[in-house]
Amino acid sequence: MAAYYSRETFGFLKDLKRNNTRAWFAENKSRYEDHLKDPSLRLIQDLAPALARISPHLLATPRALFRIHRDTRFSKDKSPYKTYLGLQFRHRSGRDAHAPGYYFHIEPGSVFVGAGIWHPDAPALREIREHIVEDPAAWKRASRAKSFAAAYSQQGDRLSRPPKGFDADHPLVEDLKWKDYIGVAEVEDAFALSPDLAPQLARTFSAATPFMRFLCDALGVPF
Repeated sequence: MAAYYSRETFGFLKDLKRNNTRAWFAENKSRYEDHLKDPSLRLIQDLAPALARISPHLLATPRALFRIHRDTRFSKDKSPYKTYLGLQFRHRSGRDAHAPGYYFHIEPGSVFVGAGIWHPDAPALREIREHIVEDPAAWKRASRAKSFAAAYSQQGDRLSRPPKGFDADHPLVEDLKWKDYIGVAEVEDAFALSPDLAPQLARTFSAATPFMRFLCDALGVPF
């Protein structure tokens, strides 16, 4: 089986970072389609059966590929294009990137796999924290499971103080300070270049199953 991505994938992203203009992208659009967009759509299609086995509620559709265009409306940085490739296999209950799901990121110098929920809104964040307080044993099993801990480290934004409305002396107060509930598995570039990328991604996603199930339970959605 041919690999999905190649050194040309990384080469395009490096060049885009140096030439982040609409004129340059228009001249190099075929490179984007050949080395990023088309391989990603093929990967999404190939991953769909394995994702369905992990959870029937994960979406493996072309929409899993993040648009290369940046939303610059509220940003001081007006660069028109993202300089990374992102795929999110989100839970069907969510409408955007803030839904729980799995993620794959390719960027020169940063290739990683993610699982969990990034920047949840205030009600969702409170539900997750309350579920941790209500069932601390389940949270420990999910977040400290050997399979999860071997592949992932919990990362994201954190509060410097305990969240309002929660006991500052709670045994899991450090866990309650998270503003993101995501696990990140940092991998080498070779991971993205492997012809076995689809099954390798599926295995890495599967290692986060207890973590994902806990978050979905907290949010009242099926996993």
